[in-house]
Amino acid sequence: MQERDREKDKMFKAIVWDLDHTLWHGVLTENDELKLRDRMEHILETLDKRGILHSIASKNNYDETIARLEELGLRKYFLYPQITWARKSESIRIIQEKLNIGMDTIAFIDDQAFEREEAAFSNPELSTFDVDVIENILEMPEFMPRFITEESARRRLMYVDDEKRKEEEDKWGNTDIEFMKSQEMEFRISQATEVDLQRVEELTVRTNQLNASGYTYSYNELAELLQSPKHLLYVAELTDKFGSYGKIGVAMVEMLEDGNWNLKSLLMSCRVMSRGVGNVLLYYIINEARRQQKELFTEFLQTDRNRLMYVTLKFAGFKEFGDKLDNGRNLLRLEGDQEYNYPEYLKLGLPETVS
Repeated sequence: MQERDREKDKMFKAIVWDLDHTLWHGVLTENDELKLRDRMEHILETLDKRGILHSIASKNNYDETIARLEELGLRKYFLYPQITWARKSESIRIIQEKLNIGMDTIAFIDDQAFEREEAAFSNPELSTFDVDVIENILEMPEFMPRFITEESARRRLMYVDDEKRKEEEDKWGNTDIEFMKSQEMEFRISQATEVDLQRVEELTVRTNQLNASGYTYSYNELAELLQSPKHLLYVAELTDKFGSYGKIGVAMVEMLEDGNWNLKSLLMSCRVMSRGVGNVLLYYIINEARRQQKELFTEFLQTDRNRLMYVTLKFAGFKEFGDKLDNGRNLLRLEGDQEYNYPEYLKLGLPETVS
């Protein structure tokens, strides 16, 4: 079986919508009789269920616009709407930062060529579309994830929960250990089962910033690995008092011919980094390797977006080992004999020991 690199068909994670003459016919500030574009509510709902997020970049009056969206029953779909007279390039940048996703995973739909070009000029990785894309958007492969998992169907609601968490965090101060304890966080690591594979595939495709090796795996490839005696596949889930973040981490260990371990894949959703749990899955693998007296290696593919993962590995004790691999990745080896403690504010659920 051959692992696949990240280069594959583009999949969008979010759509930023213009409103006037785009989401609806007419101009709100000119008191036009607004009419939703055909099937628009169905389009928003369907894409939302696929895990594709929606936001707004519109030059309008905020309160009036929000009230109209409420009347239409559409307000719930839009995260972090930027309804302002500022440049749309700036509005989209704010949305991208709040969603914490790559600019290249955002589609911007606007009826005006000037607005599309202004947004793309300042955000070169942004994809822009005229309104004619709306008619067939539900059939476009860029908006059709291979699987709709429990996490993808709840993705918007997870962001809503995150806002509640942030509101409470702002009251406490984000460095207060007592605040972290108050969140009742539980981090569970388990060996993957067949029911996890759709989500694991989704994570390997969607995760860019905290993905060490950059490999992607199809469902069928993962099913083979699940049965392989030479591989261990782990998934991590985080919950707190607000609910579940879903499955947010994946680690795959390859058992080498000499008996040592290669951490073939390690990735973590960016959504949980602010929760102080980004290293837990890595620490578990390191501690297991030390317990079983295995040397631990990992492959790292350097990109312009995963520097944080590189820093994480270096702080954990990994150093470059040998020449660059034929696949363009660096081979890193864990040095030292340290074991790591887990954050005291976390309740941990760990899998049964493997050997």
